[in-house]
Amino acid sequence: MGSSQPVSKGGKYTLFASHRKLLKRSLAMEEPNRIRGEKCTKADIVINQGATAPLPSGIPTYAVEIMNVCVTGCEISGIHLNCGWFSSARLINPKIFKRLLYNDCLVNDGKPLVNGGTLSFEYANTFPYPLSVSSVVCS
Repeated sequence: MGSSQPVSKGGKYTLFASHRKLLKRSLAMEEPNRIRGEKCTKADIVINQGATAPLPSGIPTYAVEIMNVCVTGCEISGIHLNCGWFSSARLINPKIFKRLLYNDCLVNDGKPLVNGGTLSFEYANTFPYPLSVSSVVCS
C-alpha cells in the first residue's frame, strides 16, 4: 500500500490521506439499454481518467483506464473512442491505444478486451482529452 500522511487531528484520532489519486469516470457513461438477444453495448466499456504527477518538464500527465464491465460475460473487440486530435508527449504503446484519424482512436489494437479486463496507459499533454466510446464489436 502507499504511504499516508496525517491530514488533521481531531480529539484523540488522526485522519490520514492516501497519496493515491482517484480517476474520474467519463461523463459519457450511460446505462446499457439491451435489446433482447443483444450481448453487449458500448456502455459496457467504462473509461476512467485522472491527473497524475507531471513530467519533469512540467507537462501534465493523465492516467486512463478502459474497462470491460459487461454483465453477460462478453468479450468486446473493435473498441473505438471519440478522442479529438489526441496526442501525447509521452510515448504510448500503439497496441494499447492509438489515434487512427481525427476523433477515432483504437483500443487494444482492435483485439478483444476480456470480460472484467482493464487496459491502462498514461499520456502527457497540456490538457486532458475527453474520451468516450464511439463503437464496439461484441464477441
